[in-house]
Amino acid sequence: MRKINIHEAKTHLSRLVEQAAAGEAFIIAKAGKPLVKVVPLGAPEPAAMRRTGFLSGQISVPDDFDRMGRADIERLFDGES
Repeated sequence: MRKINIHEAKTHLSRLVEQAAAGEAFIIAKAGKPLVKVVPLGAPEPAAMRRTGFLSGQISVPDDFDRMGRADIERLFDGES
């Protein structure tokens, strides 16, 4: 995606708006740091953020989860392989 300096964006705003309306989204940056993304109206919305717990009820955690692999870990700490 094209990055435009804010000064250039102010200078060429009409042309940039026309290009964005035609589907050419771009980013306006200040001192190289991205500030805003310009997209045409009607552009698809970004996918909703997935929340923790979205697999609730679909997986199960074993009761001994906190002890799984304990013997292997102890052996590695003792320098055994």
